Amino acid sequence: MGLSWQQGPLSTSAIGHFLTPEPLPRRLLFAERLRRRMRVRFNGEWIADSENVLLLHEPGRYPVAYFPRADVDPRALVESDKVTRHQDLGDTAWFTVRAGDRTTERAAWQLTAPPGYAAEFEDRVAFAWRAMDAFYEEDERVLGHAADAYHRIDIRTTSRTLEVRSGDAVVARSERPLVLYESGFAPRWYVPRADIDESLLRPVEGQTFCPYKGLCDYYDIGSAHRAAWSYRDAYSEVGRIDGMVSFEPDQVEVRLDGRRLEIEPGQKVVAHGVDRGLDAEETRAR
Repeated sequence: MGLSWQQGPLSTSAIGHFLTPEPLPRRLLFAERLRRRMRVRFNGEWIADSENVLLLHEPGRYPVAYFPRADVDPRALVESDKVTRHQDLGDTAWFTVRAGDRTTERAAWQLTAPPGYAAEFEDRVAFAWRAMDAFYEEDERVLGHAADAYHRIDIRTTSRTLEVRSGDAVVARSERPLVLYESGFAPRWYVPRADIDESLLRPVEGQTFCPYKGLCDYYDIGSAHRAAWSYRDAYSEVGRIDGMVSFEPDQVEVRLDGRRLEIEPGQKVVAHGVDRGLDAEETRAR
């Protein structure tokens, strides 16, 4: 997603390439100001509040927000003996986070001596996303990870014919699918339920969470496990796919205008866990 996740330009599995006369390092890190007010809540208290957050984009990772120490409640950080080493940015000191009667070990960290090219990260602290109660931009909760300004979703109508088969059975046939283009992913095709034989979809337990689309339900088709999915309460930003169904082309036969689709390298979704203390109803209420 965005710059560094899935097949974005800073990912190690990027589908594009930089036009440079010399090869670039395999790992490229990118830092930028968030330019939004971000706050961190822990045990009912605001422990960080800043309009000067730096985002670190690192290959294969979600963006990480670094707060100036001056914008963090000093009572919230308790030094520990734990020190690890970041492969690019040097030693990392870890903190226990404390508020009121609650403490969580290894819940925040600081780069203690970043190299000169990353000096802007001196005296900044990052918080483990799931160890906190919540992160906010202004008064709105941000789910999953820090917002990636380079993540984009476009949804388009099409009159192309999409057909899905499982063996001899026609699971779906539609001349009005929607195609969803999402940063770092191949196009995904969504079919209205009226064009699907829903008797062939078997709901399975377990949901995944997308910070940009919401909670995702899955279906088995025949012996194919999780061969289809649907956002039954999609976020308003992607409301056009609400309740529609998409199919995995490596699990069932999916044809677009007669051409069989195949999963592209690196396109398997890495599921994102739900934030700590966040239940399904709250993700829908967003």
